[in-house]
Amino acid sequence: MPYLTAADLPTEPAGIRFRRLLERPEILQIPGTHNGQAALQAKAAGFEACYLSGAAMTASMGLPDLGIITVDEVAFFIRQVARASMLPVLVDGDTGYGEALNAMHMVRTFEEAGAAAVHLEDQLLPKKCGHLNDKRLATPADMAVKVAAAAQARRSLVVIARTDAAASEGIEGAVARARLYVEAGADAIFPEALTTPEMFREFRARLPGVALLANMTEFGRTPFFTAAEFQAFGYQMVIWPVSSLRVANKAQEELFQAIRRDGGAHGMVDRMQTRAELYATLGYHDYEDLDASIVRTVVPEAIPRSG
Repeated sequence: MPYLTAADLPTEPAGIRFRRLLERPEILQIPGTHNGQAALQAKAAGFEACYLSGAAMTASMGLPDLGIITVDEVAFFIRQVARASMLPVLVDGDTGYGEALNAMHMVRTFEEAGAAAVHLEDQLLPKKCGHLNDKRLATPADMAVKVAAAAQARRSLVVIARTDAAASEGIEGAVARARLYVEAGADAIFPEALTTPEMFREFRARLPGVALLANMTEFGRTPFFTAAEFQAFGYQMVIWPVSSLRVANKAQEELFQAIRRDGGAHGMVDRMQTRAELYATLGYHDYEDLDASIVRTVVPEAIPRSG
């Protein structure tokens, strides 16, 4: 239904709805949705939450994922994905865009834009994708301060602390950091770039009672696991952060090559979303019906002349 109708909007804050999803026994599957159209398609496929990846947002802007994107630019993506899908949205908050006060500003901006949850990481700028080498980490104490600041700034937003320490400090260092971040106020932990089932299970065993987020990105250090396998490891959430962007970008590349080669897009029509499918995804006719109903309700009757 159109988001323009207040009666169709969720009545609970997004953070509360996200927390309720985490209370269920089954793992929460959260696909990356790099724009509003992707969010609508994810919802139509049956997903109950969406993810906004910093890598996907920056790539869609033609930029590398090196901490370049700003809080306000991310808020633009949050608004369109949350508005289009009306689902709880987990957002990549990078390093919090600075120190403690910056992290608080990020939380307030994201929550006001419609975010349900945010994760922030313990890297230093310029930050890198979590599956690349030579990442530089903040001290555990400095990251804990940012986590505490984020928790203080939120209303119902779920705060997830990501640690990239496994690659350089091993499981011992990553777990020690995670425990400190939970003490600082993190609602969940995101251990990035774990490489074996044993690492995932060990992290789970060392943090009993703490909600955990797994990252199933392609072309990274983590082997392919299914949602069911992550659930068996003991994780409450799994994201596929950049998958939708990768598929869309590859399809666009092939389209442009075909137009250049063939002088038109006629050879790619069977690969396209049809006009009818697009309109159905957007709820185009629901908006038309809404517009028509409003017109009918506001047309005044003729007013008789006085005197």
